[in-house]
Amino acid sequence: MKTRFVRLMAVFALICAAAACGCTGTTNPASPVGEDISWNLTISDGTNEEVLSFSEIKELPAWEGYGYAVSTVGIKYGPYTVKGVTLATLLDRVGGSGDGDQVGISAPDGYYWVFDDEQMAGKGFVTLDQNLKEKPSPALTVVLAYEFNGTAIPDGDGGPLRMVVGTDEPDTITEGSAWVKWVDRIEVKRP
Repeated sequence: MKTRFVRLMAVFALICAAAACGCTGTTNPASPVGEDISWNLTISDGTNEEVLSFSEIKELPAWEGYGYAVSTVGIKYGPYTVKGVTLATLLDRVGGSGDGDQVGISAPDGYYWVFDDEQMAGKGFVTLDQNLKEKPSPALTVVLAYEFNGTAIPDGDGGPLRMVVGTDEPDTITEGSAWVKWVDRIEVKRP
């Protein structure tokens, strides 16, 4: 009985660690914002595909606001001032997304997250206050971020490109699982 409990707890710990992989990070020194970063992002809808360099992404219309996340084990990341490109702007390059579509976000480490059409509209997320108590959701925007607090996102924090569920209102915390690190591919899945 005791061995079975220990095994169950070990499996639970592994599941928690795997779930936290999407939002945890270390604090390596950040690169200057103007530094050339070698990174490509592929955007696809299964028919159309576009590859953008990091510098091409930074030339797109920028979204600026706030981001604050909590891991599945309760570790807070942020608050950050965030700069990046809305996911909707990126998807427009391959025909956009619509009702019933899902958008898959992937990273080279194998992490994969799917946003449904409701989340693409900034709805369907749990939002929390500073005490991690659920609160009514302000307007939310799914953003591919390239800056936190005015500097490039360091590799240890998921840079150079990281998904953020952002808001115009500071101190709103969202679940960090959707904050995919090291984003290198975005795919629209149509029904």
